[in-house]
Amino acid sequence: MKVLVINCGSSSLKYQLINMQDERCLAQGLIERIGSEGTVLSQKVEGREKYIVKQNMQDHKDAIKLVLETLIDKTNGVIKSVDEISSVGHRVVHGGEYYSKSVLIDEEVMKALESCSKLAPLHNPPNIIGINSCKALMPSTPMVAVFDTAFHQNMPKYAYIYALPYELYEKHKIRKYGFHGTSHKYVSRVASKMMNKDIKDLKIVSCHLGNGASIAAIKGGISIDTSMGFTPLAGIAMGTRSGNIDPSIITFLMEELSLSPEQVSDILNKKSGVLGISGISSDFRDLWAAAKDNERAQLALDVFHYEVRRFICAYAGALEGVDCIIFTAGVGENSSKSREACCKGLEFLGVKIDREKNNVIGIAAEISTADSKVKVFVIPTNEELMIARDTLEVVNS
Repeated sequence: MKVLVINCGSSSLKYQLINMQDERCLAQGLIERIGSEGTVLSQKVEGREKYIVKQNMQDHKDAIKLVLETLIDKTNGVIKSVDEISSVGHRVVHGGEYYSKSVLIDEEVMKALESCSKLAPLHNPPNIIGINSCKALMPSTPMVAVFDTAFHQNMPKYAYIYALPYELYEKHKIRKYGFHGTSHKYVSRVASKMMNKDIKDLKIVSCHLGNGASIAAIKGGISIDTSMGFTPLAGIAMGTRSGNIDPSIITFLMEELSLSPEQVSDILNKKSGVLGISGISSDFRDLWAAAKDNERAQLALDVFHYEVRRFICAYAGALEGVDCIIFTAGVGENSSKSREACCKGLEFLGVKIDREKNNVIGIAAEISTADSKVKVFVIPTNEELMIARDTLEVVNS
């Protein structure tokens, strides 16, 4: 059983072909600049040099066609025929309230994805284009939608309802949805294996810390709360996103600076976060390099780490205790200094970091001391494998 995982952006496409017998990635690739000049496909296969194809593509159908041709290429491919692909798993950002788990794609699902596009206008439309393109090229191959929001759909109502007029929820579905669900689901299950415990018995705080960042409270394998909200803008300060702010700041900016809604959205999504505070970069490596001599760079780091700690403490309360804390994604997996800073002052919860153990990059490891009451782990996320697993499960059922 070989599952092709597709992740379509507005002008890009990521893919992996995974052999589900041993969960080995046979090939992974990226196509950039779809629909414009200079389109490039790059594919990695273990033990081989990176394969590059420069070929202009008008749309995602052209891109997926090239992906399939590359996978079966006699010299650079990994399979003999497209028929070896048993199913395709599509990453879909927003499933609204329709779906709490991955589903086989049919006409009803496509209509639901279209209706959710207004909730994720930057993400769902290219996801839909990718699905339609695959269906056109592989009409007899089962397609599965795996949603970023699905893992959080079992949150209790009091955790996802905003204190707004209730009819706004009823008519417009304004509520907390949460994102990065596939990542949180994956790393929480890896943590349960590392602890040799049933996930149903664990209380976990999962910290997905990258340019986009979210934190989830996971009880018995189920998300009971998460930091992102109606959109991925909410929660902690991120690379360029503001995270939680006083909502009145928005109307203040519009009135005081005569800004349009689009201009305010641009500020909050693209010019805020650690970039906005530091004035230097949204890349945490740049901030750490500058922090010694630049007060604003250090302030940006301090804000980020403080907000992570604050959410960890809040979710320890929501969980009524915590058994382990997980760090994942770009910053979480690769910055020992950020992990240590995020855990500083959490000794009262029973968190103790072992500095030597914490000196790891990009591998699954426990970084807490032997006598730490709360286990702390670094776990590289693998959303593609989680999508492939869900796809296989849905198709087999």
